Amino acid sequence: MDKPKLLLLFLTLFFVMLGFGIIIPNLAYYAKDIGATTTEIAILMSIYSGMQLLFAPLWGRLSDKHGRKPLILIGLLGNAAALVGFGLAKAYIWLLIARSAAGIASAAVLPSVMAYVADVTTAEERGRGMGLMGAAMGLGFILGPAIGGIMGSHDMPFFVAGGLSLLTFLFAFVLLPESLQKGLTSEELEDRHEWVSPREIFRQTTLRSPLTPLFLVAFFSTFSFAGLEMTFPLFIEAGWDYGEREMGWMFMVMGAIVVPLQGGLLGKLINKFGERRIILIGLLLNALGMVLLLTAYSFSSLTLYLTITGIGNQLIRPTNTSWISKQTQIGQGAAIGIMDAFLSLGRILGPLLGGWLYAKEAYPYVVLAGILVIATLCLYIPLRRVKDAVGRASQQ
Repeated sequence: MDKPKLLLLFLTLFFVMLGFGIIIPNLAYYAKDIGATTTEIAILMSIYSGMQLLFAPLWGRLSDKHGRKPLILIGLLGNAAALVGFGLAKAYIWLLIARSAAGIASAAVLPSVMAYVADVTTAEERGRGMGLMGAAMGLGFILGPAIGGIMGSHDMPFFVAGGLSLLTFLFAFVLLPESLQKGLTSEELEDRHEWVSPREIFRQTTLRSPLTPLFLVAFFSTFSFAGLEMTFPLFIEAGWDYGEREMGWMFMVMGAIVVPLQGGLLGKLINKFGERRIILIGLLLNALGMVLLLTAYSFSSLTLYLTITGIGNQLIRPTNTSWISKQTQIGQGAAIGIMDAFLSLGRILGPLLGGWLYAKEAYPYVVLAGILVIATLCLYIPLRRVKDAVGRASQQ
């Protein structure tokens, strides 16, 4: 395993997700300040992932042709410009354009980094490398909202995030070497990474895959948390008159608990209890935290229940990614690509449903938690069968 290159990639993804996370506590408030409705805010949250889903395969194929580093640099520079544009926007249409541009640009970074990992690792090392990238994304995503919230300004975090993306561009430009070897055949490229188009997840061969339960875990866990993420700033403002600063402190506390758990304890828990049990526990904790939010009566109780949800969510993704990488028979690149498509679908649909329910005062957290519990019950037996089903498929 090429540890120096993986460290550079870890830092690149960490800073990208840190910048993404910094704007989370402020996006809803900033859009609301210029007159956006709850539904329009939900669209802003969803369109980012929608652009990622559409453009990631295109950028990925371009990285196969022109190299990983150029696409990473283009994505970082474009993301910086989009974030600054969002901070300067004073009308909803410009917010929508800037948010779409950020999704398109980030779609060049994330898949190119994952392809880079595939380039510099062997098949046996790839699961560990992908898990390391997942940890970088999770760490940046947790710490970012804490930093953005404490800033206490609705527009400044967008400029800070844009500057961070620009600094990451310079960092990658100077230090990150190209990983793609010239002269590889198309078969060799496909063995390293496969770019999955949006319609691929609907193809019969994919839906019949023994890994489908794990893809559905990725969808439902992201779907519910994205719905919470969209409504939480409005929820705490309406109920307690809290703003981005208080939300930042909540995420700071959550991060102080979740990061050590994900970084040191999770691997031991997986070895002791197995991936299936950890995923089921994560799904139920995610649902429990959302229901408890409706009983919150103070800052400390809000923080506690948000942390329960965050622990559940952060238990799922690295565990699920690791399990997929161990069990796949279709190639790790293809499997991770399909999983990313399901994650994107969750991030698209979750905010839309959460925003619609919130606008209708229809208890979004109860509905989202209910969907998560039903999904957990439906996946209970299929998850047990994943290992056996993959084993039978490999023998055919």
